[in-house]
Amino acid sequence: MIPDYFYPLTVALCLAAVIAVYFGNNPLKHTSRFMTRRFINWFPLGLTYAFLCMARYNLIVAKGALGTLMSKSDLGVIFFVGTWVYALSFLINGPLIDKKIGGKRGMLISAVGVALSNVALGVLTWLIIAKQWKVNLVVSFSLLYAVNMYFQSFGSMSIIKVKAYWFHVRERGVFGAIFGTLISVGVYFAFDWGGAIIKLTKANSTGVLHDIFVSAANPLDATWSIFYIPAMILIFWAAMDLWLIKDSPEEAGFPHLDTCDASSGQMHIEFSVGDLLKRIFTSKLMMLIAVAELTGGVFRYAMMNWYQSFAAEVKQPGAEFFTQHWGWFTCVFGIVGGFAGGLISDRMFQSRRGPPTALLCGFVLITAAVMSFTLFAHPQIVGWSAVFIVMASIGITSLMSGTAATDFGGRKATATSMGIINGFAYVGSGIQSICLGFLIVHEGWQWWPIFVIPFAVVGLFCTIKIWHDLPEATRRYNKSLEDKAPPGLL
Repeated sequence: MIPDYFYPLTVALCLAAVIAVYFGNNPLKHTSRFMTRRFINWFPLGLTYAFLCMARYNLIVAKGALGTLMSKSDLGVIFFVGTWVYALSFLINGPLIDKKIGGKRGMLISAVGVALSNVALGVLTWLIIAKQWKVNLVVSFSLLYAVNMYFQSFGSMSIIKVKAYWFHVRERGVFGAIFGTLISVGVYFAFDWGGAIIKLTKANSTGVLHDIFVSAANPLDATWSIFYIPAMILIFWAAMDLWLIKDSPEEAGFPHLDTCDASSGQMHIEFSVGDLLKRIFTSKLMMLIAVAELTGGVFRYAMMNWYQSFAAEVKQPGAEFFTQHWGWFTCVFGIVGGFAGGLISDRMFQSRRGPPTALLCGFVLITAAVMSFTLFAHPQIVGWSAVFIVMASIGITSLMSGTAATDFGGRKATATSMGIINGFAYVGSGIQSICLGFLIVHEGWQWWPIFVIPFAVVGLFCTIKIWHDLPEATRRYNKSLEDKAPPGLL
């Protein structure tokens, strides 16, 4: 039997491995002082983002604890509203970060706003359970979750905005993998830590969390704690970000770093909001990236949101370990997916993002087909298929939102580009949420993996179309490396 400490220990080891890969990947031969200062910059920023993810997915954990109070279709509607608010927020918040407030202030706004909205969600949950308020659960949760997701949108754009100034294009595949790692760790926090919080704050439990959140006079399961605890953690990391983060190397006392993205040679040009939006929506390349990211959103949330519900309704003998440690599985394999995509991109395809993304979409297509044929007969194959699809989807997000959007949008339009591309992932999430919520209830679980297959085909088509694309400044940089290399090495 695997001891309980194995799971957090392996996540900690994965984070240690990520840090080791970061310091070991230095193709531009930065000084150790620069590498250390950049680590001090992205690590607290990254952990803030991981806990933002925890404060986003904790709704799914809360749904399980609320039982019949929140149905599958209720969760589908609430998540649909939140994800579409998240997606549309990028149109406002992306240009705001690019032109006015920058990445550091954007992350502070996100952390504080998400913390406050989670407190509000906790209060609502307490009023419904402890005070038996008679409110429309779907409407009330949808409104507060929409506010949460509005502030969440600042965080994802802000971390990429800061990254754009600190990482050269030839280093961004690895940072994209780091971005995928942060998403994965956030999922682990949400599901495994969240599950532990729910367990430790039940009326019949004991311990520190029980004493804090469960009333001795009226002992009830303190489900609301799943919202309060991430809020408190986010306030701590907001304070760390205020102290440690710098928006660019120049602010930290280093020389200007030309990252060789689409903004190289254009940093002096001022873009209006209309220019920023036009730069993205009129670009065939950016729209192909956006649609590929939409399919990644469908893949990720179709598995993350529904596997545990499926396992609860359709018993999975011999595969119970997936539901018991769902956050751990999606975290560890999400890290694998992010690093596989990023390293393949930088080291095998000269920092082209299309080829590894196409490979991941093809992998999802095959895995979803296998899952469709084995759904009611082979629980372990179904569990591993769900994990592998999440793994591939996080790799896709790392390459499309975390990397390609920045490469082709450039430092001047990073937040807007990444925001819109990432927004498409949440359009995909909203599509799967409302569609699968309806299909599963009315037609049955057999439609769950089948729904993923056409999106995998679309993603594969889009990424094959961008197979050879690179920013022009990156092409020139790659060409300069080839010109300098000894003939025998070419």
